Amino acid sequence: MTCRNIDPLSLDETIDEGKEETDVEKRRSSVWEHQELAQIPIKVLRGHTDAVTGCHFCFDDTKVLTSSHDKTATLWDTESGAALSVFERGHLSNVSECALIPDKKRLITASWDKTLNAWDLETGKIIWTAAQGGLLMSCSVSEDGKYVVSSSDLENAICLTSADTGERLFHVKDHHKSTITRCQFDPQSQHVASVSEDRTIKLWDLVSTQTTLSINSTHTNVISNCCFTANGRYLCTASWDKTLQLWDVQTGTFRSHGGLTLSKGHDGSVSSCAFSTDGRSWCLGRMIEQWLCGTWRPSARPWSWRDMRIG
Repeated sequence: MTCRNIDPLSLDETIDEGKEETDVEKRRSSVWEHQELAQIPIKVLRGHTDAVTGCHFCFDDTKVLTSSHDKTATLWDTESGAALSVFERGHLSNVSECALIPDKKRLITASWDKTLNAWDLETGKIIWTAAQGGLLMSCSVSEDGKYVVSSSDLENAICLTSADTGERLFHVKDHHKSTITRCQFDPQSQHVASVSEDRTIKLWDLVSTQTTLSINSTHTNVISNCCFTANGRYLCTASWDKTLQLWDVQTGTFRSHGGLTLSKGHDGSVSSCAFSTDGRSWCLGRMIEQWLCGTWRPSARPWSWRDMRIG
């Protein structure tokens, strides 16, 4: 028997390659197939030749930026679905994440070849390359466009880099006890959140250059991703344990009450999460789910954002 190429921790049971549709998928389709949004055609953006690792709307949702294991990043037009620019021949291995500096018209890519690249969006040329010393698992750009933070599997470190020059400003080794899966600036460009395979959450302060918050989460498996609300008050963490946890990092109420756990939205590992701009809802994957922040329950309708799929 052969199995699909999936995360071995994402499902409780092995899936038979010959089985066309799982019971979970059948239940999902039966719920959504008659919904209004389920009848809307989707656009498939074809261009990458390997797994897509990052996907971000940008320029007032008129463009989509993606990165891939095919060693490239691509800028797409949301209306036509056309690839506007392909940023290639800059990395020797998988591109793990991409981020945009809109005001400076620059693209940042992080790669398993141990480098960060800054690209000119108009010319497609590399502006600077910064060697980080280990496989880069993620990157994030500060809201003010001044800094890039990246996470490296070497020494379980985060690295703060100048977005203008590529100069290394700070290198924090042993920030976690295991691989850092995601690092993320808060909207105020004051803190960097990081999550790890060690199931911990940390906030690193740019002013004091110190770790100001360390949380031992109740996640029972790898924390795969994290995201902030627009006001920076809440941090959401996604995990392979099939749950999300919500943390009020400004008031610190979790110290006495713990984080809020959302556990009934997914049947497999949760690989990503993102809040809406108004902070009233957020979406997450593997299978896309929308949660309403006021009720902390899954929405009754499937999440659709310009009805796109990238492949």
